[in-house]
Amino acid sequence: MTSPFKPEHFAREDSEDDARFYDFPRLVTHIDDAAIAALTEYYRRTIPSNADVLDLMSSWVSHLPGDLPLGRVAGLGMNAEELAANPRLTDRLVHNLNRDAKLPFDDASFDAVLIAVSIQYLTQPVEVLAEIARVLKPGAPCIVSFSNRCFPTKAVLVWRAYDDRQHVGLVALYFKSAGGFTEPEFIDLSPSPESDPLWVVQAQRA
Repeated sequence: MTSPFKPEHFAREDSEDDARFYDFPRLVTHIDDAAIAALTEYYRRTIPSNADVLDLMSSWVSHLPGDLPLGRVAGLGMNAEELAANPRLTDRLVHNLNRDAKLPFDDASFDAVLIAVSIQYLTQPVEVLAEIARVLKPGAPCIVSFSNRCFPTKAVLVWRAYDDRQHVGLVALYFKSAGGFTEPEFIDLSPSPESDPLWVVQAQRA
């Protein structure tokens, strides 16, 4: 793993402990219904039936298709009440990735890993993606989705410095710097000019 980034790239306006920011539940969605539907449909096409899935930076909803049979669905997030409200999860774990990038899961234990509209908050994205590569089975995807919405005081400096299209290249660079993945692929899932935009960058475990 070789990172071209410096610690200052991941500075934030609000450097207070994330545990305090996420101390109370936010039972809201962060993209509109059309964008959610587009992401759910993409998961339907991409995640195999009966897959074991890790939903990182999870909350009260995972946007997974309700009719897609899955095995284990582990949710790792910052708020216990949000995770408890998510009916799709079989496992729930409160864990701060900005404090500890190490994932508490065995090697090659998941068929897919999801990071939905939240990668902009990671202060150690390369380290987290390296851990994702470790816990994914060979050939399994890591699907990173994002829009143009965020809590700006918690988004890292490098994210705030770039525009929407540049975020695609940034996430691809995260993957490449982490190592262990195939060449990242970009997909534009934006439903319409009237809806929230939605992009995916994904790569498979090499």
